[in-house]
Amino acid sequence: MNRAPRNQLRIVGGEYRRRVLRFPDAQDLRPTPDRVRETLFNWLGQDLTGRHCLDLFAGSGALGFEAASRNAARVVMVEQARPVHAALAANRHLLGAERIELVQAEALGWLARCADRFDVVFLDPPFGSDLLARVLPLLPARLRDGGQVYAECARWPDLTGWQTLRQGQAGTVHYALLRPVS
Repeated sequence: MNRAPRNQLRIVGGEYRRRVLRFPDAQDLRPTPDRVRETLFNWLGQDLTGRHCLDLFAGSGALGFEAASRNAARVVMVEQARPVHAALAANRHLLGAERIELVQAEALGWLARCADRFDVVFLDPPFGSDLLARVLPLLPARLRDGGQVYAECARWPDLTGWQTLRQGQAGTVHYALLRPVS
């Protein structure tokens, strides 16, 4: 298996396929592996035309850039760390990805103020944090009808109120596609 050198990732599908993006060293910054991204976008369908996506803990931007590469109508990427946010802006410019909106903010605070609704929300919070457990209860109000949440974590929090549509594991990373129970 080919691995990208540290601090860079390769877009695996869509318009930006094979493009390499660089990102800075930062604590807890670990992009979703290529194989997991391929699985996720097989689950979602390769074409996200018309869909509005939120990459709430954007980090390297792997998930948001993949969504934009697959024709998402809008991708909002939220990242708190200033140098990581600057790298996201540089990569957006490099790709000419005009459908990506970048927000520099703390994710939970931003989500509490947000009135937008999304078709797909990507959640890859800092590994080992409790942020996934804290953000999941806030998301049903931010999802459009039929909306889905993709989440990654070391251990699953209580998923009461969520239906697991698909799930997998890659090493220590657990990942799943979720939908709120109506």
